[in-house]
Amino acid sequence: MDELAEAGACAEAIIPPPETLLKYDKPVISTSTDPSKKQPASPQQLTDGTSNRNTLKILNSIFPPREWMQGDWLCVQHVSSAPSARVDIIQLEEKLDTQLSQRQARSTGICPIRRELYTQCFEELIRQVTTNCAERGLLLDEVRREINMTLNTYKTLYASSITYGISKAFQAEQAKAEMEQRNAELEKEIQVLQEELKVEKGKFDEIEKRERDKVVIQRNNYMEEIKFMKEINKNLQDQLDETEKEEHVCNTEPL
Repeated sequence: MDELAEAGACAEAIIPPPETLLKYDKPVISTSTDPSKKQPASPQQLTDGTSNRNTLKILNSIFPPREWMQGDWLCVQHVSSAPSARVDIIQLEEKLDTQLSQRQARSTGICPIRRELYTQCFEELIRQVTTNCAERGLLLDEVRREINMTLNTYKTLYASSITYGISKAFQAEQAKAEMEQRNAELEKEIQVLQEELKVEKGKFDEIEKRERDKVVIQRNNYMEEIKFMKEINKNLQDQLDETEKEEHVCNTEPL
């Protein structure tokens, strides 16, 4: 009795978790610190009739109770099983717009805040539908699970694509670095070859000049030799002509 009284006193000082768009009952204190043990039902659930127990079980299976430790006490908060009316939908829409504005959610593109708030809004819609028709609530929960599975698949694919893109970019950077290094080596090799070409070209020009001078010298020598031979030939021709004249004179003189 003392433990229950103390739990009741502590229940007034429970610090609830952050508020969400999904509607919960007031948190209660569990006398057990083992979360695996069965937790007490909320005051709202205790006042429900037997006909709603299946709906309560379905709600708890769709939205498990929130649990947290506060001091030495285990706090439990069940999702609300209160039926919904038109005013609840209007209030939910107003809360959604207010939260989107206060938390500065982006209206377009990928926004985790907007995604979180719309997820909470959808969960609240599932809760409201479940309180009126449990079968519809279960079907909507299957839709929610399918949507979440698809989104998780897209997230996995996105993360894989990011990883793949990063690896490809890293490989491209490595290839770029290798190409730049190879380019630097080739440029250095080109400079060495240009220096060697410059040296060889100088040698070629020197040899060409030397050979050209040699040809000029040889030509001059040949010209001098030809000139000398022509002079010898002329002298011999003159001597031959003189000899012929003398023979002619001798032959024409009377005996």
